[in-house]
Amino acid sequence: MANIPSKIETWQMVEPGNLARASLDVPEIQTGEVLVEIAGCGICHTDLGFFYDDVPTVNSPPLTLGHEISGIVVAGDNAWLDKEVIIPAVMPCNNCPICAAGKGNRCLTQKMPGNSMEIYGGFSSHIVVPSQDLCPVEGRGDTPLAHLAVIADAVTSPYQGAMRAELQPGDLTIIIGAGGGLGTYMTQICSALGAKEIIAIDIVPERLERTLKYGATHAINSMGKSTREVRDEFRDYCRGKGIQYNFGWKIFEWSGTLPGQELGLELLSFVYTLLIGGYGMQKNEYQLSRLMAFNADIRGTWGCLPKYYPDVLNMVLNGRIKIEPFIEARPMSKIKEAFDEAHKGTLEKRIILIPDF
Repeated sequence: MANIPSKIETWQMVEPGNLARASLDVPEIQTGEVLVEIAGCGICHTDLGFFYDDVPTVNSPPLTLGHEISGIVVAGDNAWLDKEVIIPAVMPCNNCPICAAGKGNRCLTQKMPGNSMEIYGGFSSHIVVPSQDLCPVEGRGDTPLAHLAVIADAVTSPYQGAMRAELQPGDLTIIIGAGGGLGTYMTQICSALGAKEIIAIDIVPERLERTLKYGATHAINSMGKSTREVRDEFRDYCRGKGIQYNFGWKIFEWSGTLPGQELGLELLSFVYTLLIGGYGMQKNEYQLSRLMAFNADIRGTWGCLPKYYPDVLNMVLNGRIKIEPFIEARPMSKIKEAFDEAHKGTLEKRIILIPDF
């Protein structure tokens, strides 16, 4: 009980665009809940959308953002005491028709730190969460526990996307936004799961070059090009390699931008699957009858089922997915500067904030 704090220290979004230090009451720990001392919390594009772009949160500010969390259980459910854990970014109720259908990652009453958990989130010293879907961390070796926070969303969400697209060994894949925070891991996951071709598309040359070191088989720079020009470049590559381009590909859109989504729709062809993983507030126009003519699918993906977390963690710990080249740890007291840099798009790595209250 000595590890239970009298207050939770936190950085709150008082209103969009305004962060401030706050001390919150420790909520009463209910049966089936635990108090986690936070080791690290990653800054996600979703946090930036909430903070800068008026993306609505389930609970209105004041609210503590942050949903990529790793830490140590210090109170609550005795079976979890002193265990190192990753907290799923979305925690289903496991007691509704959606959960019963195996789609609990989109449970309508799910708990998401920094969004739907009253005022509590990951940019804090501690957080109270349900214990039933925690992912225990074992055998992490020299990897800092704080660094594994990135698994809570940036790595597991692309994995859920792969499952949603029914990715199989030998599949032909395209990743739009491949050099970004989640696209980076989508590329590695496609490689780890045995995709035959992994076409990386991005607008930053350095990021594209990096994708070739982490699973991509070919890279296309879309900067300054029309969607048809990129489509034609893709087709030319396929012709040169003797690969079909007009059927059977799986496209993963992770940029969340209008140009990225327009490109995904332009590339869509016969029995293709387009998986939308990136989020933006823009709207698209598309001739829906083409889906009928192509017998194609457009699917969305949200979060990740907690049952997949142990598999993803093992892929990270055994080196099939690399996280260290793509993350940077900073003290949580530098959160304002980190948010600003991330929003400007000047960062090459995902920032993980380590509590230093």
